[in-house]
Amino acid sequence: MAQRCAAVAQRARPKPAGLQGRANSERRSIAAAAPLKRVAAGPKRNNINGNKNEMQLLTNIGCIWQQAQELPALRRGAELAKLPYLRDAYMLLDGDRIVEFGPMSDCPATAGYTVYDTQGRDIFPSFCDSHSHLVFAAPRQEEFVYRIQGLSYHEIAAKGGGILNSAKRLQAMPEEQLLAEAKKRLLALLRLGTGALEIKSGYGLTYEAELKMLRVIKALKAWAPIPIKATFLGAHALPPEYKENRAAYMDLLIEQLLPKIAEEGLADYIDVFCEKGFFSLEEAQRIMEAGKAYGLPAKIHCNQFNSMGAIEAAIAAGARSVDHLEVLNAEEMKALGQADTLACLLPTAPFFLNDEHRTPARKLIESGAAVVLASDYNPGTTPSGRMAFVCSLACIQLRMLPEEAINAASLHGAYAMDLEQELGCIRPGAKANFFLTEALPSLAYLPYSFGSDLIEAVFLNGKLHWEKQALD
Repeated sequence: MAQRCAAVAQRARPKPAGLQGRANSERRSIAAAAPLKRVAAGPKRNNINGNKNEMQLLTNIGCIWQQAQELPALRRGAELAKLPYLRDAYMLLDGDRIVEFGPMSDCPATAGYTVYDTQGRDIFPSFCDSHSHLVFAAPRQEEFVYRIQGLSYHEIAAKGGGILNSAKRLQAMPEEQLLAEAKKRLLALLRLGTGALEIKSGYGLTYEAELKMLRVIKALKAWAPIPIKATFLGAHALPPEYKENRAAYMDLLIEQLLPKIAEEGLADYIDVFCEKGFFSLEEAQRIMEAGKAYGLPAKIHCNQFNSMGAIEAAIAAGARSVDHLEVLNAEEMKALGQADTLACLLPTAPFFLNDEHRTPARKLIESGAAVVLASDYNPGTTPSGRMAFVCSLACIQLRMLPEEAINAASLHGAYAMDLEQELGCIRPGAKANFFLTEALPSLAYLPYSFGSDLIEAVFLNGKLHWEKQALD
């Protein structure tokens, strides 16, 4: 019977657990990829609540990566290298939720379901990108040339470039145009496998412009098919007009902006760039404590170029994460290994800056820290939100294993946005946000093939959101 859930005849039987690869002869090339086969299988069947919602059955899945029956805890130390998987599988969806999955030998009869024959493709949970600056007015490619010519990050900032450059342009752009540009970028990220995103303000740096940014993010939340978390980053850089009066800018952030942000419900977190030439440790502590008073946990930029005590301060303030961490000492790594605060690494930033400082990820993992990977998508130092490439760089430059990178970019990314109950792994009851790749010869092939577009379809909220067109 054509609609039976039988394994594809050409596919070999799956290898035993632990051998995370399949023979090269089993791989389909991208050029040979066929669209997902959708088969309407008769009248809709009732779901578990008795409603005739459209239930969807995905069959002949090559491998489900990052699967679990219950919510996994944060994976620390050696546990980070464990990525549960299931080969030759099916998965059942009800509305926007995953109902169940299992081996194809246990696949239910297809009558009443909408069936997608995945034809051996692999499934991953959507990436959860917990650090981005998606809302900006314009790219900064001229600074890319400055760096080629030898100027440093701080030298470009001293010339009026960097964050202040973005702030000037954003202040001049109407809110409607800012939103339209952000929507374009977000749609592109969805096709790259991102299924949850944090977006920061910080390119406004005035009362009006910071609120404009946060209102754009709020509008994106209402429009987007994925969860979005907003972070208030007014303490991103000191505006030139406050150069001789830092205290006045701190008062603007804490006494004027924070109450208005809380009143309009514009932020979920608060952030500060604690770094030489930007905000001091004492100023960062004030920002974190002020945010806490309004129910905004901290997610802070720190240790990008210097170690200033921000990690210990963030842990003491109950921060959700500390982000960047290119420069770390043994005491800071030990503290993170014993803390609930997550360590969010942004390997594309030092890569794009050609910076010699790179996070000592192996030592950080061995310390027991809960490691996250995120994109840092922004117009100046990381003009890309491609999370698969983030995973590649984590493997290539930070010496993280492929399993560690996927855990850090999915499960731990969800934890970093307090979305672990919904996203981050394939499990019953979780939101059905996931992507399908071509049939991979092994897990390592995903970060290994850093220049290839391996994602062939994206499901969001249980619906097929996007599918790559097969090449002729």
